[in-house]
Amino acid sequence: MELTHPLNRIEFGSPENLGNVLSLSEANELLTDWVKNEKLLFHMKQVGHLMKRFAELKNYDKGQQHMWHLAGLLHDADWDQWPDEHCKKIIEELEFRKIDPRIIKAIASHGPRYFGVNPDSEMDKMLYAFDELSGFIHAYSLMRPQGYEGMEIKGVKKRLKDKSFAAQVSRDDISDASERSGISVEELIQFVIENQLRG
Repeated sequence: MELTHPLNRIEFGSPENLGNVLSLSEANELLTDWVKNEKLLFHMKQVGHLMKRFAELKNYDKGQQHMWHLAGLLHDADWDQWPDEHCKKIIEELEFRKIDPRIIKAIASHGPRYFGVNPDSEMDKMLYAFDELSGFIHAYSLMRPQGYEGMEIKGVKKRLKDKSFAAQVSRDDISDASERSGISVEELIQFVIENQLRG
């Protein structure tokens, strides 16, 4: 992510829409309409999968797991066709559909230095944490003959130090997201390696 598009607001959705969610088929239909880039689509599915898995391991109820999944699945939905309106377009679409404000807020805060919205809730923070890191680790997996198999934290960290590798991934964002989540970069890397959607 390179461009900065401050959203110029910190309130999203309406409290009266708490509990309103898209079904998985509705979310996938939106993605089919909006996202033509297969790599981007796979990235969103990966992040959605990690979010759902994290919520599962926290023993959150099925409703919460679904919300976490949706936040990850839709967070970059407008990037392909409307990069100049990234985040703004998907937020407006979800507000129009009267979706739970917690999902919208998580999406709005997945890049605080780009959109000017701080991740506050656990769901916000974990979406921010998984976004850049999962993309980076996936890029690393693609250059390894065995992909994710046998991947180790030290290998990922070595690549993080190599600024020329996956140069578009912000190391500062990965570090900031780790700090905000209260989970070390090492633990986040391990979680992604163990739970990443593979394809």
